[in-house]
Amino acid sequence: MDLADNLITGFSVAFQPHNLFFCFVGVLIGTLIGVLPGIGPVGAMSILLPITFGISPVTAIIMLSGIYYGAQYGGSTTSILVGIPGEAASVVTMLDGHQMALKGRAGPALGIAAFGSFIAGTLGIIGLMLLAPPLASIALKFGPPEYFALMIMGLVILTYLAQKSMAKSLMMAGVGVLAGVVGLDTMTGLPRFTFGSADLLDGIGIAPLAMGLFGVSEILLNVEKTIKQGVVVSQVKNLLPSRQDWKESFAPIMRGSFSGFLLGILPGGGAVLASFISYGTEKRLSKTPEQFGHGAIAGVAGPEAANNAAAQAAFIPLLTLGIPANAVMGILLGALMIHGITPGPLMIQKNPELFWGTVTSMYLGNAMLLVLNLPLIGLWVRLLRVRYAVLFPLILFIALIGAYVINGSEMDLYLMLFFGVIGYLMRKFDYEPAPLILAYVLSPILEDSLRQSLIISSGSMGIFVSRPIAAAFLFISAVLLISAVLPAIRKKRNALVASAEDNN
Repeated sequence: MDLADNLITGFSVAFQPHNLFFCFVGVLIGTLIGVLPGIGPVGAMSILLPITFGISPVTAIIMLSGIYYGAQYGGSTTSILVGIPGEAASVVTMLDGHQMALKGRAGPALGIAAFGSFIAGTLGIIGLMLLAPPLASIALKFGPPEYFALMIMGLVILTYLAQKSMAKSLMMAGVGVLAGVVGLDTMTGLPRFTFGSADLLDGIGIAPLAMGLFGVSEILLNVEKTIKQGVVVSQVKNLLPSRQDWKESFAPIMRGSFSGFLLGILPGGGAVLASFISYGTEKRLSKTPEQFGHGAIAGVAGPEAANNAAAQAAFIPLLTLGIPANAVMGILLGALMIHGITPGPLMIQKNPELFWGTVTSMYLGNAMLLVLNLPLIGLWVRLLRVRYAVLFPLILFIALIGAYVINGSEMDLYLMLFFGVIGYLMRKFDYEPAPLILAYVLSPILEDSLRQSLIISSGSMGIFVSRPIAAAFLFISAVLLISAVLPAIRKKRNALVASAEDNN
């Protein structure tokens, strides 16, 4: 009965007219952000943070959440029709979706992407609803040592699952930790790394940091590229997949939903990794793997389901442990903190309307997305004809406004542009920005947990190995680090041995 009562509470919140309106606004903006390449959900949510100051916390989170999972829907449209991923998680969808469009099957590709996203999103919401409360109950047993060890494990998993070099990811995590401790020391009140600037006493804001690393850097990268802009078809027909399409897609959708949900919970897992793993899995299981990359509908259905399931699952560690699994969840954490709400084990008990209202609004948001995406394909097609020479300056202008209005500080503008250049250089040299932003968000909690643990133990580091849960988290972290380092050591040793044999 508890679950039924909680759902009644949630739907009573979600069906309030203003919450319905902002849910609709969120998924519509999210779809638009997904369709238009460039700014992404992190930048869009950062720009819209000032809007949340004048509305209730529940309404704010409902809208921002809608932007996030709406962007997962919208990204497939651009990937399929233009061959340019509108959102990072849609890169894999582009491989087969665009090839289907070139063969005159844009309609079924868009249709299966929409239906697969809806099914996976719904399954992800059910998983969130069932898994979050018991996980929060377990997390009530956590103290400062457990939280410190958990966040160390989260950062290690993030770097372990990085698409590029793990060493570079660890470096970026270190930079993120340093960026997160800029400002006044929470215990002594002394300034740290402010270089005498009063504007930095409150630290580096998440909005200019995220918008610079993800929004401005993306614009700079796209400006130097020669983008062949052109929609494959002016009118998309036959949006409903055929029976054969469903036969080829149903199993990939279910597998993608399951794997995406599991990976979405992990720090650093997220929609991008989930879509790549789903694509690789379907290619291995397929009886005709040679069709992948040439218009296989399973190559659209699986990744689209995976990235949407991962988007829903990412809310679990945020709402139950207070730990953001990715950069978008970091923005949501910032929004909750602005409203005086600290996500964590007690949030479900203290703010049931917020938790269950947000969860149930996702049901409504997913239904809205299914209704919105298919009829509005024609509008998105016309929108995609806007020249990028016009689009990118407009996105930069909006980002500048968003960075300034949050605090009314010129320093935030300079920081956004500075991190935009840094993000551009990072991507040019294959450094991932995600470990930096996640480490930045976690660093204050990481530092406070470490200090509190040492105070409890009178300065002894043994507290982290004497408590079973903390020791288990640190052991997992050590195993992951060692497993990543050993192959590199073995490779170098073999190279040295081969070089010595050649010299002999």
